[in-house]
Amino acid sequence: MTEPPRIWVVDDDRSVRYVLSAALAEAGYDVAGFDSAAAVLTALGARPVPQLLFTDVRMPGDDGLVLLERLKVSYPQLPVIVMSAYTDVASTAGAFRGGAHDFLSKPFDLDDAVALAARTLQPVVSDDMSSAPVVADEPGDTLIGETPPMRELFRAIGRLAQAPLNVLVTGETGTGKELVARALHRESPRARRPFVAMNTAAVPSELLESELFGHEAGAFTGANRRHIGRFEQADGGTLFLDEIGDMPLSLQTRLLRVLAEGEFFRVGGRELIRVDVRVIAATHQPLEALVRDGRFRADLLHRLDVVRLRLPPLRDRRDDVPRLADAFLASAAQRFDAPVKRLDAAARRRLMAHDWPGNVRELENLCWRLAALAPAETIRADDVQDALSPESADAGTSAASASAWDDALADWARGQLAAGTPDLHAQARERLDTVLLDVALAHTGGRRAEAAARLGVGRNTLTRKLGPRPGRG
Repeated sequence: MTEPPRIWVVDDDRSVRYVLSAALAEAGYDVAGFDSAAAVLTALGARPVPQLLFTDVRMPGDDGLVLLERLKVSYPQLPVIVMSAYTDVASTAGAFRGGAHDFLSKPFDLDDAVALAARTLQPVVSDDMSSAPVVADEPGDTLIGETPPMRELFRAIGRLAQAPLNVLVTGETGTGKELVARALHRESPRARRPFVAMNTAAVPSELLESELFGHEAGAFTGANRRHIGRFEQADGGTLFLDEIGDMPLSLQTRLLRVLAEGEFFRVGGRELIRVDVRVIAATHQPLEALVRDGRFRADLLHRLDVVRLRLPPLRDRRDDVPRLADAFLASAAQRFDAPVKRLDAAARRRLMAHDWPGNVRELENLCWRLAALAPAETIRADDVQDALSPESADAGTSAASASAWDDALADWARGQLAAGTPDLHAQARERLDTVLLDVALAHTGGRRAEAAARLGVGRNTLTRKLGPRPGRG
């Protein structure tokens, strides 16, 4: 029979030590209590090391942070949860800087403390072996995906990489258009030559010409020496021009000549510069519409649009979200020099339900926030919800989703009315209550008090509606 996990509770306050130890013991753990850091250090020499330790900060003798420091030297893998009534920035930062696994503010709910212990001790079991974290040498430069749209894109990149053709990459902001350009360059015969990227929308229009084509000394006020532009920098390699739709018309004419002839003059120069550059352009704008409006040259579009690759928005390849998230979390762990945090099944479902208006870039930013802020190594659905910005959370339940919900409800009501169902309003309210309560309980891990608070109802109301279901809180 497997022995229960060992948990030690360290607090000089006997009442706190007693009630927390009792709650943990009731949950099935092997619990021991200590009133000082010295007592813990003495016990470590005579008893098996615990799997988890709770410690107060302010105690006679060595305080909890000193104990934490000593434990991390001798038992670096032992997770320590620091408890304190002092939750200012200095206290919490000091605990985490010392290696605390988590910080529990006093007074705390015993259910929350027991749940925290369970999360800390729970082994991470992945739903799918394919969802294990992906670690790449340069994860930020890697296209990740296994959905049909991405497999089709990968095949197209493989075919086009060897061809000396200009490529236009389209897709919404944040989908990873530069990654496509880098992949085309990396797999091409030009891979040993420079890859130069430039966002034309990020450069002031009056400087854009000089940035692209360079300038001679004295070409304009402040031009004290010759400047080599991006085309010359990319000679023999690839030039990626992002947000090409924002390029001024005057510069579009010069760009067209370079694409057609492979030659240009620096600003203020008389020497004809010849280059061999493959141009990959990208935009999130409909260039055909810009042509119709007279804001983009049709002949330049034809030069750029020899081959077009479209990057799908993340909402159209939701099955790739967990793999992307795992890769970003692994990358963040490398950067932070910390263990890789993993998503539990509910967190994965929450990520896949989000609409991702900011696409892969939004997901990447979210994962970095989770890597830095999620309290445990296993990331839960409520961690994801907390990390989503209000704008993103609102986008995840967009007006379109609300409209679809209304339509489904209307269809159900029409069907019930046609069938002559009695007490339709009461039935609808009962179904609504059941769905809301079940989802809230799933979201809070079965903790009824938290579920009631999230729904804005009293715990007694929730208990009455649910009846004697299993749950905690």
